[in-house]
Amino acid sequence: MASADSQNRILIVDDAADTLEILHRNLDSAGYVVFSATSVSEAIRFLDTAQVDLVITDIKMPGESGLDLVRHVRENLRATEVMVITGYASVRGAVEAVKIGAEEYLAKPFTDEELLAAVTQSMEKLDTKRAAQAASHRTPRAPKGIIGESAVMQDVFAAITKAASTSATVLLSGESGTGKELVARAIHYSGPRASSAFVPVACGAIPEDLLASELFGHVKGSFTGATDTRAGFFQIAEGGTLFLDEISETSLSMQVKLLRVLEDMQVWMIGASKPVQVDVRIVAATNKELHDQVQKGLFREDLFYRLNVIPIEIPPLRKRNDDILLLLNYFAEKFAEELAKAPPAFSPEALEVLRNYGWPGNVRELGNVIQRLVLMSEEDVIEVPDLPPLMRFSALSGSGLNRKLADVEAEYINNVLTSVEGNKTRAAKILGITRKTLREKLKKQ
Repeated sequence: MASADSQNRILIVDDAADTLEILHRNLDSAGYVVFSATSVSEAIRFLDTAQVDLVITDIKMPGESGLDLVRHVRENLRATEVMVITGYASVRGAVEAVKIGAEEYLAKPFTDEELLAAVTQSMEKLDTKRAAQAASHRTPRAPKGIIGESAVMQDVFAAITKAASTSATVLLSGESGTGKELVARAIHYSGPRASSAFVPVACGAIPEDLLASELFGHVKGSFTGATDTRAGFFQIAEGGTLFLDEISETSLSMQVKLLRVLEDMQVWMIGASKPVQVDVRIVAATNKELHDQVQKGLFREDLFYRLNVIPIEIPPLRKRNDDILLLLNYFAEKFAEELAKAPPAFSPEALEVLRNYGWPGNVRELGNVIQRLVLMSEEDVIEVPDLPPLMRFSALSGSGLNRKLADVEAEYINNVLTSVEGNKTRAAKILGITRKTLREKLKKQ
């Protein structure tokens, strides 16, 4: 039986309010931390932002079935157990629930003892799994330059370790500001290529007509202005790693050229009569969902599969709340040292606001905010009024449900712009729109 000091976290999912109340009361009295949801979609949204040890779900609910939730948990959450309860008990339903991953199956009505016994058994199975994993896997050590202790970042560190030991192509995905280049550098400097060059290329920042020359190089006289022969980034990175950031910003014609290089590791310099063999490890990065870009015809499917040998997703800051205080202290000490002053302390209220803020600009935004606070603050302690206006409560913000969609959109756009200090290119990437669309929306405000 669970003890009163147990910190196991349980999410119960049922569309019946009385059932939720009974489950919540019984589990809470047994010492569990209990959360609830009234639908599968609400449960999934909760699971996207919080970690729980056990999900207890009804099967028959409006909309998605509890079996859909069981399958979602099994295929997306390695460290979470699932238990099914239902008032429509049948052998077929029980078999299906267990087949797709439910650890326990309870038929209504059940006694308090039966509920707690089933929960205890599920928790014991989870403890056994965790003990086995702990025995076979050491906690990955954070690579130099990357800060994080959250579970999602431990997964990233483990992926870095595995990727570093090979020369296979890596595809990093994640929102702007999550630290994709830091991960790319960690992969490079943790592997056998560390003594050779790490060459970062911002594909979206180089004009299309110059990108081929920059990547592949050119020979003297191959085009107007080619006054000498110059090696491209592929050759400069020989023996090391070429980091292709913003790979989704390349044109379809450039994607064909990149695919050709990746297939045989031969580079044709512009104007050359024969190719040059190269030994380069490729790490690509994107803040867009490349599979969606493929479906829209904006990215070549064959290149996507060629890049996606080792996929690593970098989580947004809002999904790693446990790391916010670590990052906050790191940036406060870093910028204070640069200014030759003592790092400020943060009041509990200010820390709570910072921890609960959505951080659309991710770690980059957090660093910018802390730098500004360290630079501008004249007090020893940062209080809530010292934080940027968009983080503070305003009674005039009109956060109710009677606001027009255009007003909500305008407020969010302005918040994102503030978070990136007015950089429209970065804001457009965070918003998932083009810079032109952003300009048009700003004109309408």
